[in-house]
Amino acid sequence: MPFIVISPALRAHQHRGRLPAAALAAVDAITDKAERRMRSSQAAVWKLPRISQSRRQILTQALHELARLHQVDTALLNAPYRWNDFSVLAMDMDSTVITIECIDEIADFCGKKDEVSAITEAAMRGEIKDYAESLRRRVALLAGLPESVLGEVIRYRLRFTPGVKELVSAANAHKVHTLLVSGGFTQFTDFVAEKIGFQQTRSNTLEIIDGKLTGRLIGKIVDASVKRSTVAAACRRLGANPVRAIAIGDGANDLEMMKHSGLSVAHRAKPAVAAQAMQAIAYGGLDNVLDWFE
Repeated sequence: MPFIVISPALRAHQHRGRLPAAALAAVDAITDKAERRMRSSQAAVWKLPRISQSRRQILTQALHELARLHQVDTALLNAPYRWNDFSVLAMDMDSTVITIECIDEIADFCGKKDEVSAITEAAMRGEIKDYAESLRRRVALLAGLPESVLGEVIRYRLRFTPGVKELVSAANAHKVHTLLVSGGFTQFTDFVAEKIGFQQTRSNTLEIIDGKLTGRLIGKIVDASVKRSTVAAACRRLGANPVRAIAIGDGANDLEMMKHSGLSVAHRAKPAVAAQAMQAIAYGGLDNVLDWFE
């Protein structure tokens, strides 16, 4: 039985707001006043009768327009998700679990943030097809920086995305393996995993010699294919098919793991990524995902 879920946007101080009355009324109208239930999270849920494919397409378009107009997040589900149907929660780090792109902030310390950011944005949009090469080019610009800069970025600039701790805690509580898989760097993924509660990490390693970044990476680069294989391997260890994975990301580098997962979620993502995800969060925090679960 189909469900519509509307989740509120983040308001002042990055806390959940309330759903606009106009948004609730708009969904009431497009669902012919189907049964509406409010949740303690401030989300609203409508349970619909069985609908045709053409009706689903009409509803999907209407919900997209409603989301844009009222700045809320919408989801059209065949049924609420259940934690028992999933074994792994895999998440990207930069601009997903945390609000920054770490390499951009590191580059800021050597006056090359604009240069690095331009390559980052092109890679995120999928304009640079070879992610590994784009990463090497960005990391090369960091050569000579003291290792202490990494700690400065963590201390002064790293912020967690609202709702991420609640989401990861819920997954852990339901015995779902939590995986932070990132094209970023181990110094950051280790810190984030400890603070948020991820059980496993996979990321890139910056080469550091005599306390300074060399501008090189050690080992295999974590690109889209490595992200996908890491998620698949986590599922195999649990005796699960990759369709039992939830994959959340924001960039082109996340698409491979998202395509092969049972639930893919684009978070504040580039349009090309959001268009390919099963669900998207554009205005709220990562705890909006919890609104889709029973």
